[in-house]
Amino acid sequence: MKTILVTCAIIKFNDKILAVQRSKTMKLPLKWEFAGGKIEAGESEIDCVKREIFEELNIQIEVKERLTPVIHQYSDFKIKLIPFVAEYLSCELKLKEHCSFLLANKNELINLDWAEADLPVLKEYLLKKSL
Repeated sequence: MKTILVTCAIIKFNDKILAVQRSKTMKLPLKWEFAGGKIEAGESEIDCVKREIFEELNIQIEVKERLTPVIHQYSDFKIKLIPFVAEYLSCELKLKEHCSFLLANKNELINLDWAEADLPVLKEYLLKKSL
């Protein structure tokens, strides 16, 4: 099975973190995740995460740090999730694919129903950063 290369961003809005909820029609419906998407041919990881965040959320971000990639096998596909910590820069947040979003603190993030591949990313971030 081919591994799909995917980036995601833990986006900081001051002291809150952005989480987005997948729509009912997406794979992994209604699961929470950090926004991002598939790397296109010839695209760098950072270019991908910036493009995907703008396409999905209509916002500009500044990438600050790369976290440890996660390889996760779902029942019918396998991904390598490449996470970044980023800060919100500009534009109005508009959901284009997801059904909901939350600007959350640490305690709220822990209690969400996360997509399985995002859980190790969340855990690493929470261990590294005090929110």
